[in-house]
Order: sequence, then structure tokens, then C-alpha cells
Amino acid sequence: MRDLTVAVFRPDDERLADAVELIDSLGATAIPDPMLAVEPADTSPRTDADYVILTSKTGVELAREVGWEPGDAAVCAIGASTADALREAGYSVDIVPETYTSSGLVATLADEVDGARIEIARSDHGSEVLLEGLEAAGAYVHETVLYRLVRPEGSGESAERAAAGDLDAAAFTSSLTVEHFLAAADERGIREEAIAGLADAVVGTIGPPTRETAESHGIDVDVVPTDADAEELVCAVVERAAPTYHD
Repeated sequence: MRDLTVAVFRPDDERLADAVELIDSLGATAIPDPMLAVEPADTSPRTDADYVILTSKTGVELAREVGWEPGDAAVCAIGASTADALREAGYSVDIVPETYTSSGLVATLADEVDGARIEIARSDHGSEVLLEGLEAAGAYVHETVLYRLVRPEGSGESAERAAAGDLDAAAFTSSLTVEHFLAAADERGIREEAIAGLADAVVGTIGPPTRETAESHGIDVDVVPTDADAEELVCAVVERAAPTYHD
């Protein structure tokens, strides 16, 4: 019986290495395909807000690199991994929603931000849910793009394996990873074959927005973890796939 093959799409840094290590520890074989690369925008979050929202470990690291300090602002993390990154960088964390999504954070803040100034510091592919939801709650919202997310050259091994029927599972960690997977398949002229291959695999997405993106492109989604957490996603995908794969 061959090993279970699981594609993961983290940036090519410790996050990808951690995902590979986790998959290996679960007895499967990782197919690391770094669909995201970070291009810093050389910007800094504003310092005059009442609330500052960070949405990723990358954003936290870039804010620290430019010497940003939150002052009297309440620091909000969209989830546990971002909160951990903030604390590791020496920042205090004031608010983490129970549900690790943009809509979860909006729900947490909605009753207290009428008239407040909110700074959202994140990538150039952030969800509109945060902006629209907080503005609807009466807040004055400003967004700073800390970095751009691009598709690295040479990515696409996972699309080739899916098209060849040689991929048992895939764990998409953002809508952009779905779009970049399909772009890599398009480059190779195998888009339809790759989507068909995913239909025979276990597909997991980190949250409902990523699921919606995948399904809008004809990709069936089998697993969405309770929390929008990359480690939980990988574990859920392997758990779902492990009993069903065979020679």
C-alpha cells in the first residue's frame, strides 16, 4: 500500500516545514507546493487608531520589523496563531474572537466600535468582510497593505499530481491558494484534469470563504475544520482521507 499523498500550500518558510513535519508525523507523505510568496510593501500600521487588527503571522513580523508600536490601541488578532505571533513579537493581545474568521471578529467587535477608528493591517488579498462589517457597525476603518501575496515560479507540482490521479488529499489554506493552484494548472494546460483529480481526493479548506472560492471553481470540498487553523485543517484532511485510500 502506497503512502497517502497530501498537498499543502503554505509559504516556503517555517510554515511549510511545519506542515510537512505534521503530515509526516501522521504517517502520510507531504507534497509541499508553496503557492504563496510574500512581497513586503514597506509600510507600517497606523498609530492613531482605537483598535488595530492583525490577520497573519507574516503581518505581525513585518510590523515588528518596521518598529510599529500600537500605543493605546486595543490589539486584535483574527485567530490563535496570529495572537501567538503577536505575543512572541512582544505585543500584548487584547481581543481574539471565539470563531477565527473575519466574520467572527466582526461579531466580537460590532457592539463596541460605533465611532471608533480601526486600523486593519494585512495582505493585499484580505477579505472585504472585515471592512464592510466594521463599517456597518459604525466604525471608521482604514486598511494598510503590509505585503503582497504572489505565486512563486515553479509552483504547481500538486496540480500535475492531481491531474495524473496521484494525489489523495489537498489542504487549501486560503482562497488565494485555490486560485494559484488553478493558475498553475492553467499554465500547464491541465485545469480540467486537475479539478477532476481533486474530485477523487479529499479536499479541505481552512474556512467557509475558502470553501466558497473552491466550490465556485467546480472543486468539491470535503472538510472544513471547526477553527480556521492550518494545523487543524491538515489533521482533519488526513483523518478523513486515511481510512479511504488504497492501492
